[in-house]
Amino acid sequence: MFSGTSFCTGGKYRIDWLFSINNFVKVELAGFPYLCTMSTYKYDQRGVSASKAEVHAAIQGLDKGLFPNAFCKILPDVAGGDPDFCNIMHADTAGTKTSLAYLYWRETGDLSVWAGIAQDAIVMNLDDMGCVGCTQDILLSSTIGRNKHLIPGEVIKTIIDATVNFVSAMQSFGVSIHLAGGETADVGDIVRTIDVGYTAFARMRKENLLINQIRPGDAIVALASFGQASYESDYNGGMGSNGLTSARHDVLYHAYSALYPESFNPAVPEEVVYSGSKKLTDIITIGDYTTTVGKLLLSPTRTYLPVLQLLFGQLRSQMHGLIHCTGGGQTKVLKFLEGCRVVKNNLFEPPPLFELIRQESGTGWKEMYQVFNMGHRLEVYLPREFAQAVIDIAAHFNIEARLVGYVEQAEAPAVRLETSDGIFEYTE
Repeated sequence: MFSGTSFCTGGKYRIDWLFSINNFVKVELAGFPYLCTMSTYKYDQRGVSASKAEVHAAIQGLDKGLFPNAFCKILPDVAGGDPDFCNIMHADTAGTKTSLAYLYWRETGDLSVWAGIAQDAIVMNLDDMGCVGCTQDILLSSTIGRNKHLIPGEVIKTIIDATVNFVSAMQSFGVSIHLAGGETADVGDIVRTIDVGYTAFARMRKENLLINQIRPGDAIVALASFGQASYESDYNGGMGSNGLTSARHDVLYHAYSALYPESFNPAVPEEVVYSGSKKLTDIITIGDYTTTVGKLLLSPTRTYLPVLQLLFGQLRSQMHGLIHCTGGGQTKVLKFLEGCRVVKNNLFEPPPLFELIRQESGTGWKEMYQVFNMGHRLEVYLPREFAQAVIDIAAHFNIEARLVGYVEQAEAPAVRLETSDGIFEYTE
């Protein structure tokens, strides 16, 4: 029993007592009992959101660009003034995955995890831009904020070197990226450890854009987020860069809170800080592959740019939509539907990493599919007769792909997941 504050009922109330009932929390508020899911309670206490409803509400009135249904905001050609061209600018970070990298580095001394953080932040930008057809002449700039007392120069060097190596690797696949420098700031007063972000800019012909026009009858081909692509040096657990606050605190054991108090927000109640059972260095085996829990969670976010480069060369005119399943997981496509419902009835079996998170957190399946990608992070929408061509192109890079569902007509946008663990419906 404990008392504190919770937002799980929609407002700020004092909790008189709390206990778990089949993964639900019962909270007594001035004599009135309420129920909310344990995972929702944890999100609120940790200061994160599965839906980012407040953020979406804050930007609701902003201009959505030339093509509101595009995966990225498309601007007029401000840079060149040519009506046949457009501009795309995107900014993102590795999020709280940097805190996990910090923990692992401090525990093991392994600097290589910071190279993955650079890739995480880059891919969260470039693969979003790839979903509108942009894979050429991209300018990339970094913004790194660090606490100098905790993050030495060797970490910064590893991140910068990894950025150069990533750009070089993509150029070998015909994806042209140009580094435009950046800023590294010592901002220990506002950043507890380190924040790694990138801004990307591109100018491209409007005729080469891919604007989401997902329609009834489309097939959905999904590309796996796990395994080892031909351009990856290790097995990828499939985590990406979303849901890391939940994964980190739900999986890792509580001793880290005392060892590394700088790795989490001090305003978060202690009972939801590192509340799992695993150490970062615990061994985990997946088939013939053996790694640690920390390395599995830190698997660099897979880029699909080499695949997209081939897809655009062979199937651009057949594709009706591309969805990068980041924030929102398997419900991400909801933002891009008009008059239709997406039905996914042949999903990948959730990779071991997500099963580990579910077991440690007690999160229900419906919420798992909304927070995490659960096995695939790129969806291609196109007529069914072209589905096998997408699968074959993915296989060229040793990425598993499969036909996971279809699109049907509906009065309102919706996503329906038909899985062995239940049927889940999501609406706007």
